[in-house]
Amino acid sequence: MGNKIREYRKKKKMTQAELAQKSGVSRVTISQLEAGIERNTSSKTLLSIAKALNSTIDEIFFTTSV
Repeated sequence: MGNKIREYRKKKKMTQAELAQKSGVSRVTISQLEAGIERNTSSKTLLSIAKALNSTIDEIFFTTSV
């Protein structure tokens, strides 16, 4: 999961801090998700991140390429 978030974030040329500000999800949480540390994540958090990346949960997590 974290790799996909990182891929999309970098594709959008965003830092973790920029994604955090745009999504309303803390930078620490984003960092933990990307590192695979955070395992219990709400669908609301994932939706906020996807919207901030101008994408959908399906596109980010259920497609094979960026």
